[in-house]
Amino acid sequence: LPPVLLLVLVAQVLMLDNGLLRTPPMGWLAWERFRCNTNCKEDPKNCISERLFLEMADRLAQDGWRDLGYIYLNMDDCWIGGRDASGRLVPDPKRFPHGIAFLADYAHSLGLKLGIYGDMGNLTCMGYPGTTLDKVVLDAQTFADWKVDMLKLDGCFSTPEERAEGYPKMAAALNATGRPIAYSCSWPAYEGGLPPRVNYSLLAEICNLWRNYDDIQDSWGSVLSILDWFVEHQNILQPVAGPGHWNDPDMLLIGNFGLSLDQAQAQMALWTVLAAPLFMSTDLRTITPQNMDILQNPLIIRINQDRLGIQGRRIRKEKSHIEVFVKPLSNEASAIVFFSRRTDMPYRYHTSLARLNFSKSLTYEAQDVYTGDVISGLRVDTFFTVVINPSGVVMWYLYPIKNLEISQP
Repeated sequence: LPPVLLLVLVAQVLMLDNGLLRTPPMGWLAWERFRCNTNCKEDPKNCISERLFLEMADRLAQDGWRDLGYIYLNMDDCWIGGRDASGRLVPDPKRFPHGIAFLADYAHSLGLKLGIYGDMGNLTCMGYPGTTLDKVVLDAQTFADWKVDMLKLDGCFSTPEERAEGYPKMAAALNATGRPIAYSCSWPAYEGGLPPRVNYSLLAEICNLWRNYDDIQDSWGSVLSILDWFVEHQNILQPVAGPGHWNDPDMLLIGNFGLSLDQAQAQMALWTVLAAPLFMSTDLRTITPQNMDILQNPLIIRINQDRLGIQGRRIRKEKSHIEVFVKPLSNEASAIVFFSRRTDMPYRYHTSLARLNFSKSLTYEAQDVYTGDVISGLRVDTFFTVVINPSGVVMWYLYPIKNLEISQP
């Protein structure tokens, strides 16, 4: 059989179908903020260690995050100490003295879930032992024995052939453990993110979420480069997202160093309309109330977690450098994001729902997601103005209201 056909046959046997992540996952991920800091001697508070994850677990549970849906406490690279005599992965004994099962138990005791990191290759990206093809089943069982709830499987130091065999094999191995483990794949990012090298319908049957593109860095330029790539390829990416299988534009930078307040609001709004996983990567011990308000906005979370799970699209790109994104929601509602790429001053954007492709002869109401202001009595032909700050957004939750004239007896 030609290799491509063989892959399709293999994949049919290895379907993930674990019933998990019917809405985009939410939680905390160590990488962007804490990277591979293993210097616990000089920097005990911020090194990749048991202490860091225990402290973040406490913050998730005590500061309102868990109750809003941020339940995943996810480790990334640099936790591994090596393999033991029987070939099983072990954590670094100095930095994780009580082991990973201890961390999982602690997370579970607080109503959280623990995520772990591996790499489909000889080494992880930072040079720790990877999961070679012969170790896939063993590592999956190890993670299940530790009661881990999510696996992020990276792709450094591997060939396309190893990835094509290894990623589906890991899906099957995780399933075979009998433990529900959400599966985050970096596979497409290593194949350029686009067909024909990436088969998204196959991917949606193997992985619960996947990294399509570059790692995010702590800058507005990085956010824009990811957004640009997602928008440029939205016709390919948008249809493949849905309950149980999500495109992942990478972590939220909110609360770190590189974004202004407006840019932080913009990333949150744009990631929400893209039906993206909401993985914060910031220090929850020191986050400011302003950044906390953005990440804990109940309406934006409700929009991200909408049960239809439809990824939004950019529908307008104006000469004025204003762009409009729309995400359809349940109950005939929508989320609209008015986004400014301008760098001068707040811009007054005039438009109507008709210009944004709304056609139903309904009367709508819109709630501004960040200010709470309500705009009532909008029909499709009503002209309105939104004022959008440079590199900022105005985000609306738009929903139809019963037409009062009709409903009277």
